Formats: sequence, structure tokens, C-alpha cells
Amino acid sequence: MFKQWEILSAGSSLDLDAFLSNIIVNEDGLIPAIAQQHDTGEVLMMAWMNEKSIRETLSTKQVCYWSRSRQTYWRKGESSGHQQKLIAMRADCDGDALLLLVDQKGPACHTNRRSCFFYEANETVVSVLNDVDSGL
Repeated sequence: MFKQWEILSAGSSLDLDAFLSNIIVNEDGLIPAIAQQHDTGEVLMMAWMNEKSIRETLSTKQVCYWSRSRQTYWRKGESSGHQQKLIAMRADCDGDALLLLVDQKGPACHTNRRSCFFYEANETVVSVLNDVDSGL
């Protein structure tokens, strides 16, 4: 269905149920979601969502993911206080990935770094970046 929607002009609207029934999920019903700081463009983290966590996130504006390791819903910042407030949710052209524009309070990574993307690889070595350099 996403291929058919490509011709829609800016400002067109789609029914949320139709949208969610057409996103492409893996065999566990999950879709990758990339969290990006809304005002700086900094890529913060990648996690997984399912239909229920998407709906909760849209209704509460508090980002909720599905934790594959714990097999439960994970409301970002629930225990750490490092919450993600949803500013906007977008899907890519194929409907197989989500982009969450968020307002991140504190570190996004469980390592207490601002971003989970702190490893930088080149042709010979992988370096660990500091917090200041970890934004992409």
C-alpha cells in the first residue's frame, strides 16, 4: 500500500488504522524505530515498536517501545527519568521503519551517554567517541 500512497500530495491524510495495518513488521510484529532529537537532528537510539506501543506513543506523547530482551513494554525514562517526549512520528517510504522526532531528557543510552551511536568505524579501527562527539 505504501507504494500506492507515494503519489499523495503534501497535506493529504491517511486513516491511522489503514496506516498501521500496512506497515511492514518482522515475524515478531515489530518495526524498527529510530529516535532523533527534534531540534538538533542528533540520532539518539534505535529500538523496536509494535502496533500497541505505536498507538500508546501517539496518544500519550511519551515514547513507548517493545523490549525484546524483557518481552514487555518499555516506556523510555520510566525508571531513569530520561524520558522521550514525542514531537512527531514518521514512516519511511517503504513503511518498514519509523523515525521518532523526540525531545530527549538526559541520556538516551543505557550506558548513560547522550546517544547509543558512540562507536565510529573506519577501514582499520573502531573508536569510542565521547559524549560531545557522539551526535551524528
